[in-house]
Amino acid sequence: MTVALVHGNPETSAVWDPLRAALGRDDVVCLSPPGFGAPVPDGWRATVEEYADWLIAELEAIGAPVDLVGHDWGGAHVVIAAMQRPDLLRSWCTDVIGVFDPEYVWHDLAQLWQTPEAGEQAVAAWVAESVAERAGRLEAFGITPDVAARMAEAFDDAMGRCILALYRSAAQPRMAQLGEGLVAAAQRPGLHISATDDHFVGDVAMQRRAADRAGARIATLDGLGHWWMVQDPGRGAAVLRDFWKSLDE
Repeated sequence: MTVALVHGNPETSAVWDPLRAALGRDDVVCLSPPGFGAPVPDGWRATVEEYADWLIAELEAIGAPVDLVGHDWGGAHVVIAAMQRPDLLRSWCTDVIGVFDPEYVWHDLAQLWQTPEAGEQAVAAWVAESVAERAGRLEAFGITPDVAARMAEAFDDAMGRCILALYRSAAQPRMAQLGEGLVAAAQRPGLHISATDDHFVGDVAMQRRAADRAGARIATLDGLGHWWMVQDPGRGAAVLRDFWKSLDE
């Protein structure tokens, strides 16, 4: 059974390297969204809907149901794919299901990116920084230096444009509207990874409500933050292995 990993913002597939090593499998593939470690096609609008269509096309190309795992925006793409094309999945896993709750409010940085002019200025300032400066910013969030450096190298104008377009397409009430379809995701086994120190994805009540609607189990990672797969890949891998093993049984 293929495992497909989808990362988010402002990331590349490097964010999965520690977890891939901890999983110790040779059937793991990384799917990099356009603009986030992958080329941006001509005419790319970088909307929520366009990224969902991209992921569905990637899954169709694999040609067999997969165990799909998403982090950050990759986790949102995963949930939408589970709602729209459950036939492409054996199972799905996300760490951001709370963003689909009707009471979810975007975090401060997202609201900055959603603000015309201010968002452009913030992205331009990031692009103007050195790789070392950007890496230091990422390390402050708990990302290890080696992964932070590789992610920082990939931050460019194209990624910045995709960030702005994606977050603006997802301004509320858009995520709440998408969340109305969560029950469709229950057609395949789902798992929500709840890292207790992740303050970007809504509170525990929001996560539980959304997970219940999607029929998803919840696995709690105490003391870990948004980048749990880098901070403690062993614990993350154990949670995923236990989930997949339960499906086999």
